[in-house]
Amino acid sequence: MEAVTYSNFRQNLRGYMKQINEDSDTLIVTSKDVEDTVVVMSKRDYDAMQESMRTLSNTYVMEKIRRGDEQFRAGEANIRELIEVEND
Repeated sequence: MEAVTYSNFRQNLRGYMKQINEDSDTLIVTSKDVEDTVVVMSKRDYDAMQESMRTLSNTYVMEKIRRGDEQFRAGEANIRELIEVEND
């Protein structure tokens, strides 16, 4: 994770935005006041992080995932081939 000063970030905003979106990396933007320091990330990565947090906080979904994982580890999984459906 790279860190840049606020003034450098402001002067090169377009380039940093492009870099963040292409690299899927976060960027720390520092300020003289530590309380004003921020982390910048792409919307795609932010959305993925939010979805992960929603999934992890959903006890019903997590229990189904755990149960499926236990079944798979116990050899109780049925592996199937995917079928392709032709679009009209």
